[in-house]
Amino acid sequence: MPELPEVETISRQLNGFLTGKKIKSVEIFLPKIIKAPPAEFKKAVLDAQVKKVWRRAKILIFELLNGYSILIHLKLTGQLIFQKPEIKNQRLWKYTHLIFNFQDGSRLLFNDLRQFGYVKLVKIEKLAELLAKENFGPEPLEKNFTLKVFEKILRQRPRAKIKQFLMDPKNLAGIGNIYSDEILFVAGVHPSRRVETLKGKETEKIFENSKKILQKAIKLRGTSADTYFDARGQEGKFLKELKVYGKKGEKCVKCRGEITRIKIGGRSAHFCPRCQK
Repeated sequence: MPELPEVETISRQLNGFLTGKKIKSVEIFLPKIIKAPPAEFKKAVLDAQVKKVWRRAKILIFELLNGYSILIHLKLTGQLIFQKPEIKNQRLWKYTHLIFNFQDGSRLLFNDLRQFGYVKLVKIEKLAELLAKENFGPEPLEKNFTLKVFEKILRQRPRAKIKQFLMDPKNLAGIGNIYSDEILFVAGVHPSRRVETLKGKETEKIFENSKKILQKAIKLRGTSADTYFDARGQEGKFLKELKVYGKKGEKCVKCRGEITRIKIGGRSAHFCPRCQK
């Protein structure tokens, strides 16, 4: 599933590609992914100009100048691929379900192998209310997300296991399976530890490494561990930086012990039993 670095990468790229462009037409091949009647959706976005593209948690938000916003959640296997007008023989991907065609000849493809992703149409004046209902926690990379804020949120969930805590979007927005594993490894904290057992220095390490790892992953355009591609259709380069995620049975880069995988709350957790206590 695309996590914060992947969605942020796509958001930044598409903001550069699409700002100022007008939607010429929309092609819908899988109506169920549109959370509105297809005819109504097409009418609302036809000839609309893109004001900006941004992200909240794992949701991509396309603000239009006509008073509407398009919200897209990629879920497990969604992709947004931008194709420039000068590219000849533009191809559809095998699981392309939606195409936005722009007046300059460029287009944006929404692909989704598992078909769990969605597209919503929301009036801009209702956007803040809708996002508030999602009850997302703070954005880990915002300046106002400080160690004190993190400690306060932790105190509200003392019995939670730290792996599950980091992955819950109501605590922190956007950290998923990949980056929770990596953050806890660098911090030296076992993923099944309960929040109430964390010491001050451990909390500080989790906080600091959350920012460092997420920032580095964005710089490298995310992790292509499964079906993820950025908006250019290219793989992210953070896969080579992973220390524990997806490395069950491999040697730990720190102690040369064996990386282990366990289930916590129905999700896999990868860690080094020697380095993480």
